[in-house]
Amino acid sequence: MPLSFLAADRAFETVDDVALPFDDRDHWRRPYRPGPCRVGAAALCLLLASYVLFAAVVIALTSSVSEAGVIFGVSLLVIAAALRLLRMGVWVSARGLRHVGFLRTRTVSWGRVAAVRTVQQPVRWLGLPRTVQGQALTLLRRDRATDGALPLLTTHGADFFGRVEAFDRAADAVEAWAEEYGPH
Repeated sequence: MPLSFLAADRAFETVDDVALPFDDRDHWRRPYRPGPCRVGAAALCLLLASYVLFAAVVIALTSSVSEAGVIFGVSLLVIAAALRLLRMGVWVSARGLRHVGFLRTRTVSWGRVAAVRTVQQPVRWLGLPRTVQGQALTLLRRDRATDGALPLLTTHGADFFGRVEAFDRAADAVEAWAEEYGPH
C-alpha cells in the first residue's frame, strides 16, 4: 500500500497562493504569507507577554492588586503590539488596496490607483533608517505627484527578507489585483 502523502521524496507542487473559487473577493485578504522575521518578532513579543502576565499574577498574590493591574495592562499592550505586527502588510479586495502599518492604515480605492509596479530603488532594511539597494512594489495614485510613490512591499522588509521569490509572487499577485480591478 503506497502512502505517497507520507513519502519524503514526493514532489510538492501545490500552489498555496491561488485563491479558491468560492472565496469572496469583497473581503480583505493578504495575497502573501507573513514572513519569518515578522512571525518570529511577534512570537517573541507574545513570549514576553506571557512572562509579564505571570509577573502580574505573582504581584497580585503577594502585593497590591492595583500594581498587578498596571502590570496586566502592560502585558495587554504587548499582546496588542504583537497582533498588530502580524496584521501589518498589504491587503487587497474588490474595493481597493489597503496598506496596514504599525500605527496607520491607508486605504486607496481602485479608482484612485494610477499604477502598481515593481521598481529597483533604495529600500529600508527591515524598516530601519538604513537603506540598501533592492526592489519595491510602489503605488502611484492619480491624485498625487508621480515622484511621491508609496512603497508597499520591499525585498528587504520583514515579510520578504532573504525571500526574493516570495516577493516576486506577492508583487505579481498585487499587480494582478490592480490590473483586474483598477480603472482601464
